[in-house]
Order: sequence, then C-alpha cells, then structure tokens
Amino acid sequence: MNDFDSGRPAANACTPLLRGIRAYFAPVNRTGTAPVAFDTNALGRFDLDSPPSPWIDLGWVDDFSRKCASKVGVLAQGSPAGTAMQLRETSDATVGLRFLHWGKLQMALAGGSEHWNLLNSGTACAITAESTAAKLAMSAADAAKYSTGQIVVVDLDYSGQTGYVGSGCTGSHVAKAALIQGDADFIRRVSMNVARVSSVDSSGLQLASPLLAGAPGAGMRVQAVTGFMDREGGTFFQEWSALFVVQAEEGERVLYNYPRLQAKTGAQERVDPFAGNLQRISLTAEFRALPVLDARDGQHVLCYRSFLPAAGLPL
Repeated sequence: MNDFDSGRPAANACTPLLRGIRAYFAPVNRTGTAPVAFDTNALGRFDLDSPPSPWIDLGWVDDFSRKCASKVGVLAQGSPAGTAMQLRETSDATVGLRFLHWGKLQMALAGGSEHWNLLNSGTACAITAESTAAKLAMSAADAAKYSTGQIVVVDLDYSGQTGYVGSGCTGSHVAKAALIQGDADFIRRVSMNVARVSSVDSSGLQLASPLLAGAPGAGMRVQAVTGFMDREGGTFFQEWSALFVVQAEEGERVLYNYPRLQAKTGAQERVDPFAGNLQRISLTAEFRALPVLDARDGQHVLCYRSFLPAAGLPL
C-alpha cells in the first residue's frame, strides 16, 4: 500500500517547514497585454539568488496570504430540483504580503499608481550608440556631471506621445498630450529604467546592474535621480507578472505564478517594534489577480500553483 492508497502520509512525512517566501516580479507588456510566462517544469529549481530573465528578485517577503474570491453556482434540474452541475460564476483572487526591503520597485508595486523619479535640476545628457545595458557611453564633459553611487534614469524625451509610456516597463498612461504641458522629462519621471552608477570615467558611466530595458534605444537620454515618490489616487494601475517561491527545509518548493497582478489598494505601511525604542517601517501590499487565457486548453486562469517534491521524500 502506498501513500496515496493509505489516505495518510507515511510516518516520516511531514508538512514542509518553511525557510521563507521569496518574491519575483516581471513587467507585463501593457500594449499587448502580454504577461511573462514561467515554465515550472524547466525553471522551477532555479537559483533563488539568480532568477531567470526577465524576473527581478525583490527579496524575502512576510505575511504572505492568498485568498480565492471566486464564486461557484449550481445549475438545478428536475422536480424536486437537484444539482445537475456546478458553474463558475465569477473568477477573482487576491494576494497580500509585506516587503522586508524598501526600493523603487517595492514602492511602485505597493503604491499601485505612477511611481515618480525625483529628477535633479540638471538637464538630461545624450548617450551614444556604443552604450549597453550596463555601460552608458557619453562625452567626457557629460560624464563629469555624474558621480559614483548616483542613481540615474535612462529613457526618451516626451514629445507628445499618448498611450502607455516608459521603456522596459510601462510607467504611466497618457490620455491627452496637453495634460503633460510640454514637460520633456515626463517619461523619465515615470520610467522604471533606472540603475545606480558604480564608476565614472571619461568614456561614460558604468552601472551596478543592467537597465531593465536593456541597451538604450535611439533618442534615449540619461538624467540623475535624487529619490522616488508615489501618490494616492490617479487612474493608472501598475501591472506585473509575479512569482512567489516557498522554500522548504527539506528541499521542497511551492511556486505560485500569477501572470497578471495589479495593486488592490493604495500605498500603506506597517510599523513594528524592532529593538529598544527603535521601530521598523515596512511596505505592505495587496494585489488583485487578473485572468489570462491558457493556450493549452483555452481556460481562463488567475494563478498557477506548483509543488516540487524533495528527493527521497514520500509523495
């Protein structure tokens, strides 16, 4: 008799003891509503410190919770009426968590609406075609305007574009060009295409991490950033693909893949005691899952849940 036949786990089996939950996000192509697919069969055992592209590691999270709000109805037939079949009336799911680190993407995801780069007072500088995702080539005079450790954003000038804007990841949606009032820096204000400068020389800026959008395209310019800002309200919703990995002590993994997540609430924080009179403030986030069409059978799906057993343990 095996574990399936017995109806209960073997004596040496137990509920997985969790090491923690790691969060990874990838930008959705808003123009084509194209989420990022994750192949659990091929990639499920990836190194947690080196996620496969284009997934971005946002670190360990706490207070992770999933809620299914889908409603199931019944179709009754006969007299007296009896349940003939079940019908899925609505499809809805939410996710809640607390980020243990502050950062630009954590703020953007938790805030939900446009996430703003606070640009310094200087003008944007041109970069040359030799630039890569990790090196911004420019004139020596322009390179001298930047310093090691500085944050920079790389994106296009605003020149009347409407619709979704932002390279590598949608930063905002412009309904009417007149609303932007001719602000040439607007796209760089909302762009997610940011990085920190690791070194400066006469040929340009070396970046500590590759740009989200990859090698800069024609017309992109670089501008220094002093910080970040979000705001309550607005009509734009951030949308990302999400992957949450539950790592268990014996090597098991549970993976939750949400192809499309949008923030369910506005910006909020939680303050906890830390040590002595110190307190720790962390970003809390709530998301709503949006459906995608599974090409394998044409079904609408909110989330994929996968379990990868540890070697040698009973099933």
